[in-house]
Amino acid sequence: MVGLFLSVWVKKELVEHVGHLRVDCVGRGIMRWLGNKGCIAMSMTLHHTSLCFVCSHLASGEKEGDEVRRNADVAEILKSAHFPRACKSSAAHQRVLPERILEHDKMIWLGDLNYRVSLSYEETRTLLEENDWDALLEKDQLMIEREAGRVFGGWKEGKISFAPTYKYTQNSDAYAGETVKSKKKRRTPAWCDRILWHGDGIEQLQYLRGESRFSDHRPVWGVFAVEVEAGGGRMRNCYSMSARIGHDKPGSPQRHGGSVEPSS
Repeated sequence: MVGLFLSVWVKKELVEHVGHLRVDCVGRGIMRWLGNKGCIAMSMTLHHTSLCFVCSHLASGEKEGDEVRRNADVAEILKSAHFPRACKSSAAHQRVLPERILEHDKMIWLGDLNYRVSLSYEETRTLLEENDWDALLEKDQLMIEREAGRVFGGWKEGKISFAPTYKYTQNSDAYAGETVKSKKKRRTPAWCDRILWHGDGIEQLQYLRGESRFSDHRPVWGVFAVEVEAGGGRMRNCYSMSARIGHDKPGSPQRHGGSVEPSS
């Protein structure tokens, strides 16, 4: 994939319990195929629980109707992402390994989802100056599309209590519209960078943004407590998982990266 990066880090004491590592990529860029948009997805098991991590960069644009293209990207990723069978030991064993994203026990989806705020630049700036996140979030496209059942059915997202993460002037705390005179280059601030999850036994403990100035996005990170089956029907709930969305500094190719770190 072009400009997409996903890494999963595990503490040394958990390595022996990790298995069945598999990766797939889905391109949704130019001609709905190239890799400048799309996802990297990783499948693994921790003890007897299957986990899937998806890092995506969805269709851009803030014109009316662009959210439909993003919805289509999500649908195609869920349809097309396929994990090959990891071993040939027995047919019975192969059947327990999920081959599609939604077949996993627990899933985390993160990245530049690119959903915007359906307000004018001027209206958005006014609400930003008033720190009125609730009014802005009522017009957040991802929340609207999810509530309408058009995308991410069954997925959850934590409460957003931080400022929009896009678009900033690089190496600055100012949104791009504050320093750009041309309306063509101006972007309405929005929560483009998100973390969602799917599956039982997942509790989000934190959902915050960082203040790195290396990109025109601000990074987002979350911490989760996740139950996994340790064998014999026993559940272990002592695992925390941090998920981070980061962006490279200017001057290098734009890379939307996801990092997930399970720890005991």
